[in-house]
Amino acid sequence: MNAKPVLAVVGRPNVGKSQLVNRILGRREAVVQDLPGVTRDRVSYDASWNGREFVVVDTGGWVSDAKGMAAQIAEQAELAIGAADAVLFVVDATVGTTDEDEAVVKVLRRSGKPVVLAANKVDDQRLEPEAAGMWNLGLGEPFAVSALHGRGSGDLLDAILEALPEAPREPEEEIGGPTRVAIIGKPNVGKSSLLNKITGRQRAVVSDLAGTTVDPVDELVELDGEVYRFIDTAGIRRRVKEASGHEYYASLRTQQAIERAQVCIVVIDASESITDQDLKLLTMVEEAGKALVVAYNKWDLTDDERRRYLEREVERDVQAFAWAPHVNISALTGRNVDRLRKAIDAALEGWETRVSTGQLNAFLGRITAAHPHPVRSGKQARILFGTQAQNCPPTFALFTSGPLDPQYVRFVERRLREEFGFVGTPIHVEVRARQKRAKR
Repeated sequence: MNAKPVLAVVGRPNVGKSQLVNRILGRREAVVQDLPGVTRDRVSYDASWNGREFVVVDTGGWVSDAKGMAAQIAEQAELAIGAADAVLFVVDATVGTTDEDEAVVKVLRRSGKPVVLAANKVDDQRLEPEAAGMWNLGLGEPFAVSALHGRGSGDLLDAILEALPEAPREPEEEIGGPTRVAIIGKPNVGKSSLLNKITGRQRAVVSDLAGTTVDPVDELVELDGEVYRFIDTAGIRRRVKEASGHEYYASLRTQQAIERAQVCIVVIDASESITDQDLKLLTMVEEAGKALVVAYNKWDLTDDERRRYLEREVERDVQAFAWAPHVNISALTGRNVDRLRKAIDAALEGWETRVSTGQLNAFLGRITAAHPHPVRSGKQARILFGTQAQNCPPTFALFTSGPLDPQYVRFVERRLREEFGFVGTPIHVEVRARQKRAKR
C-alpha cells in the first residue's frame, strides 16, 4: 500500500519554479512571486498527468542575501530532495548557470535521485541554444520550456512520469454494487435475530443466496430505498459438534466476512459483561481496516444497574474504539434497529473520506507549530509534508526528517480525527523518515 510518488521542484529564486508548478498542475495554485525569506515553506500539491497521480512539492523562495545563499539553497534543496522520489531542477535559460545552480547540482549528484532538468524561460526558438548549453551541468537532457506560455510542458511532464516510480494500483476487489455489511459477534449475541429483524421488517429481500455452513449467507436488503448486501456469519452454530473444528470454522468465517465487508457491525451482548472475545473482534475489524459500528444488543434484558456497569466497562475496555458509532438495540423487540442504517452510512462516509494534500499540509503546519516534536538526543524530528496515500481506510504518509515517537504519531492521529471527523473508520499513519546518507 504505497503513497503517490513525490516530485520535488528545486531551483533558485526567480527561475519560474512556481509558474512551472502551476503548468504541471494545470491550475493556478502555487504562489507565483518568490518571496525572499520563505525558507521553510515546502508546499505540496496533488497533480496528475496521463492518468497517473503524483504529489508536487514546491520549495519556496530563499533568502536572497549574497552571503551564504548557495549554502542555504543547497540545504533547502537537500530537505526536499531527501523526501522525494524524483526531482525537477529548474534553471533560467536566459541567465545561464550560476554558483547557486552549481551548489544544487552537487546535492543532486550526491542524492542519486532521478533528476529532470528544465531550462525555463525559453519563450521562443531563438533561446533554444541557451537551453542546450545546460547539458554541461551533467544532469542529462535539458528540457526547454516556457512556464509562461506552456511551451514544451507536455514533453517535460512525460519525462517526469518516466523518472517517477509507478504508484502500485490498488488490488481490485468487489467494486461497486450495494454496500457490503458484515454482522459479526461471538456465538449467541443475537446476530441471526438481528439479521432476521433487519430483513424481516423490510419488504424487499431481493435475494437469498443459498450458503453452506462454511460460506456466509448473503442477503440483499433494501433499507429506505437503498440496497445493502448483508454478509451473515451467524450460521457457525450449525457446524458439526466437534469443538475444535467448529471454533476453527467460526473464526475463519468471521475473518472472511470481515475481509469481504466494507462496514462491520460488531454485536455485543449488553446483558452480560464485555469479554475478551468481543474486544478481539473489534480489534480484528480495526486491523483489517474496515468501517466499524458497535451494536449493544439485548438492551431489553438490561436494568439500570447493568447499564451502569456496562458504561464503566465501555469506558475501560472499548475506549480505544470511541471513534466507532454505537447503537443500543434489541433484535428481539426491534428497538433502535432502524438507527443502524444511519450508523452504517456515517461509518462508510468516514471510511471513504479523502483529504486534499493542501488541506492536510495546512493542518500539519498548524499542529506542528503549536506542538513541535520533542527533541531526542539533541535532534528534533520534523514533519516535512504529508499526503493521503489512500482512503478505505484513510491512510496517511508523513515524510519526516527523522523517526517520530509513537506517542507523537498517536497525537497526530487524534488531531486528524478532531479536524476531519473520520467517524467509524480506523486511520493509519505511516512515517517515512528521510534516509541518512553515508558519509563518503
